[in-house]
Amino acid sequence: MFLLYQIIISLLIIISPLIILFRIIKIKEDKKRFIEKFSLPTKKRRKGKLIWFHGASVGEILSIIPIVKYYEKNKSINQILITSSTLSSSNVLKKFNFKKTIHQFYPIDQFFFTNKFVKYWQPNIAIFVDSEVWPCMYRNLNFNRIPLVLLNARLTKKTFVRWMKIKSFASATFEKITIAFPQNLETKSYLKRINSTKINMIGNLKFAENPEMKLNKFRNKFELGLKKKNIWVASSTHKSEEIFCAKAHIVLKKKIKDLVTIIIPRHIHRVNSIIDELENLNLKIVKHSSNANSLKNVDIYIVDTFGETKKFHSIAPSVFLGGSIIERGGQNPLEAARFGANILHGPNVNNFQDVYKLLSSMNVSKKINTPNQLASRIIFKKKKLIGNKIKKIGDKILKKTINELDKLIND
Repeated sequence: MFLLYQIIISLLIIISPLIILFRIIKIKEDKKRFIEKFSLPTKKRRKGKLIWFHGASVGEILSIIPIVKYYEKNKSINQILITSSTLSSSNVLKKFNFKKTIHQFYPIDQFFFTNKFVKYWQPNIAIFVDSEVWPCMYRNLNFNRIPLVLLNARLTKKTFVRWMKIKSFASATFEKITIAFPQNLETKSYLKRINSTKINMIGNLKFAENPEMKLNKFRNKFELGLKKKNIWVASSTHKSEEIFCAKAHIVLKKKIKDLVTIIIPRHIHRVNSIIDELENLNLKIVKHSSNANSLKNVDIYIVDTFGETKKFHSIAPSVFLGGSIIERGGQNPLEAARFGANILHGPNVNNFQDVYKLLSSMNVSKKINTPNQLASRIIFKKKKLIGNKIKKIGDKILKKTINELDKLIND
């Protein structure tokens, strides 16, 4: 099965130049650094101990920032390598003033590229985040006797069923994990059934706050004016969800004066197409990057710049999390919840099932199915006491996680 997997990957490599070109045109790929995905490094490996973190995209990378910050201060660590697969995650990392942490794009999971990657970087430990399971890289790390940690591990039912269709291949892949730290009980159960050898349940690392990520301030009069309006945020929205939220705005506007709906798309390259759709609803739209002078009669405020989500979550009494009306499994609601926001979401939240279950039990989150329901659930008062409780849960999980990683890194 491994051989078949490698043949398929190798065939995809043949057409990879076309894929890369398409992604560059769509501004989803770095036109200079894409070579890193072919194990052509653009940064140098320092002498000494190197620890390697890998996460797929923005959410996974942000979840490990407090841990990275901790090891930045550890004098026994000479270099920290972070890899990810998306341009957006690379851009987010630029906002941190790390001294010994570097970023590279994750290589294609083919034997030649993974072998070259491991030989060049020679990590002392590899820490993969969330659901990042790559058979060839896992095999290579195991062959080179490099400890492999699956941190904040997550397996959905859908993913588990797929792995079970190739059970022997799954077992051979997962047994190469030195230790897995599942983020929920569902994942713990699946890991046991697949054959992950060592498991330690700590909790979901995404509960932990990232105090190291500075909260951008509202600087000009226009931005400060948002605080005087009745606002709510639609965060990490996907295609069709902006229209859904705009319809909720139209309903709510009949009852609430000075209403502004702030939309933060998951992918900002979609902004122009979003504006085209919303203008058909006769709504006045302003982009965050436009530096407009007035909020007069503004309906929709679209955040079209990276790294601003936290700023808007900090002032929003109600936040709708996207990826939940469409079948994407939902987005992480914890940052907004830590700020005391009332959390709203659609029916598809499989990615954060345990998180939403807890938030629902605390009367923080509510499920909605229609724009009318969304409008009826939006409130304009924060729940700060609940936010503090969530922060304490996160602090406890972060402390335990670092203690466990210390044992592995210092071994």
